[in-house]
Amino acid sequence: METQKRTPWRRWIVLVLMIAGFILGGIYVPVQPEITVAAEKLIEEPLTENFLGFAGPFYLVNTLPTLFVTVFFILLPLAWFAGRSIKKSAQTDLVPRGVGNVMEAILEMLYNMTEGSAGTKWAKAIFPWFATIMIYVLVANLLKLIPGFESIGVLHHAHGEGHEITGLGGAWSLLTATKVEEGGYILAPFFRGISVDLNFTLSLALISFFSIQVMGVRAQGLGYFSKFFNTKRMFKVPFFGAMDFLVGLLEIISEFAKILSFTFRLFGNMFAGVVLVAVVASLLGKISILPSMIMMFELFVGVIQAFVFGMLTMVFMAMATQGHGDEEHAEH
Repeated sequence: METQKRTPWRRWIVLVLMIAGFILGGIYVPVQPEITVAAEKLIEEPLTENFLGFAGPFYLVNTLPTLFVTVFFILLPLAWFAGRSIKKSAQTDLVPRGVGNVMEAILEMLYNMTEGSAGTKWAKAIFPWFATIMIYVLVANLLKLIPGFESIGVLHHAHGEGHEITGLGGAWSLLTATKVEEGGYILAPFFRGISVDLNFTLSLALISFFSIQVMGVRAQGLGYFSKFFNTKRMFKVPFFGAMDFLVGLLEIISEFAKILSFTFRLFGNMFAGVVLVAVVASLLGKISILPSMIMMFELFVGVIQAFVFGMLTMVFMAMATQGHGDEEHAEH
């Protein structure tokens, strides 16, 4: 029986893309982006001089449009189409397809994980927090990988060293790799990944922190705070009572340390991905295949960080529902 030889067509596609990237890299020389920790201003003038009456000037930065785009993407392509797919399957053969099938599989997996960690009693209360945080961070991390997401924006006059520009027609211009000391321009992208904005990661960390405390009070009542201020044995057994009180103080420090841990873990990993892609792209110049591989690595990191953030929130909420110390022995 004669065997048909398979043609490695995928290799030819990769080779063609590498050659095309090399040619386009010679025509349009890549420009190393401005790497800044703070989000860039799209408009120099503040939207309001005194936000909320005490917060000072409020600027339109490029993470705000990304915030709304992320919410829109979750509501329309994911939630609406998934709901439509599930309704359609309920009217036919009860077999979800397309987006509905994918979302059902993801949510079922997340719920089983929650039930395995928190138990059946508290799974329904913890699952919405876990799933919402994880899906939102995941979409936010994946959106920043779309081509043009952080490379199309508003040109501002540079305060110092900048780049020259060439006109593309109309109000559109292209930033070139040629640097000038004065009179140059810098680019403020319309969209910037919100996971590399400390305001976003801190806000998400505070939401996670307060949800943990709410779940603890909901499960144990005001007795939940006894692990922070344990004075039950202070006068009965002074030595061990003092030790319990000191352990409670350590618990307070550990609890507030979760805010810093949540904030800088997500921000640090995602910001490191931005720096890594920029450095590799600037070193290799017209060779475009390795920066693409780094982008795949950043995709992997984005998925892992979303899972870690949501998973830690779920685990800490499950731990908050459990009794501790004397309360745990009393339950047994």
